[in-house]
Amino acid sequence: MSDRLRLNLSALRALETAERCRSFTAAAHELSLTHSAISHQIRQIESMLDIVLFTRTQSRMIPTSTCTRLAERVRESLTEIECALLEAGKANRQQRLVLKVSVMADFATVWLIPELEAFYSQYPHLDLSIAVRNTLDIPEGYESDIGIWHKSVDRNGFQSRKLLEDQVIAVCTPAFLEKHGPLTVADLVHVPLMRFTGRSWQEFFHAANLAAGDPEHGPIFDDAASLLHAALAGQGVAMLRERLTGSYLQQGKLVQVGSTRIPSNLAYYLCWREGHPKQEAILQFVGWLEGMVRQADTTTTRYPRGRAS
Repeated sequence: MSDRLRLNLSALRALETAERCRSFTAAAHELSLTHSAISHQIRQIESMLDIVLFTRTQSRMIPTSTCTRLAERVRESLTEIECALLEAGKANRQQRLVLKVSVMADFATVWLIPELEAFYSQYPHLDLSIAVRNTLDIPEGYESDIGIWHKSVDRNGFQSRKLLEDQVIAVCTPAFLEKHGPLTVADLVHVPLMRFTGRSWQEFFHAANLAAGDPEHGPIFDDAASLLHAALAGQGVAMLRERLTGSYLQQGKLVQVGSTRIPSNLAYYLCWREGHPKQEAILQFVGWLEGMVRQADTTTTRYPRGRAS
């Protein structure tokens, strides 16, 4: 048997991961290996094939075109192997799978977590491993099986599907409204407003034909889930996604102030790798999420408001 046929799966997995992550350090972290182990396996492949796989640019490892082509073929082959192992492991029983889900914190809080019981009743053979994200950037390395993010993955080999868009409204608790109300949008400049790094009160006031700017004081949040919790705690008026707050509005825990709406600048996208070994389970999860959103749209009712502006 030639040397070229003596590469083990660990070396091939190191190549695929290093090319995908563009980093030996990130590849080592994902594979639970040391940096030197990844480097050794890459050098072993380069030596056997007499090729260069990576070039160093400052602190980054850049895959060569040869490396990228090889990694794509290896990735396809590893996927086939994983599929074959999964099929072999079923052995007269339904295989229980774990889906690694990376999800934005606000979507997890309002949409996903409250509906987990319904999901498991429909798909008892699936388990969800949920990793919550508070930043807009897509995680490097794509370690999750599927992501629910504010950005799509515009890269070959990935599927990205828009799940929902939304509009932004002003909300507060009934107790806050009773203390400060009745309120119109014009009155908001005189009450505590909570700020969010992702949008501007000035834009909201402009949509209501008011010449008001952003408040100069008040808490600032960089996470919509935390902003929602602060609004539910009665800390002030918040600009939040209408569909994000829908259940709280229907239950009377929040009320809408006025009727002004502005478009949300962030949608939600479902993202996963094409040809994933868990493709069937991923599509089941995607179908369930899309059905949940459609059902929420059909059950939406008129929300209680402060005095309309």
